Amino acid sequence: MSKKDKQDQGSEESEKPQKEKKVKVVYYDDGSTIADMSNTRGGKRPDRLKSTFRQKMKTFFSVMKKMVLPLLCTLIGFLTVYILFLLAAGYL
Repeated sequence: MSKKDKQDQGSEESEKPQKEKKVKVVYYDDGSTIADMSNTRGGKRPDRLKSTFRQKMKTFFSVMKKMVLPLLCTLIGFLTVYILFLLAAGYL
């Protein structure tokens, strides 16, 4: 190869676009309700708060109160469809 060919190859290599480096995102636990799994290999947090039985029951019953009405509506809907099918089949 001549010097001219080597210079042409060198200019082609320099014209190639450089790859952008990916920036690694690091997440920190901010106490939100969304689980953050970025630091799973570290040890357990020594300041982790435990909820009491009373707090757990209060949460359970507050959630159950919100679910009773949709549950009843769903059961009434299923019962209505079931009765309509019985009427259509002639069993009622």
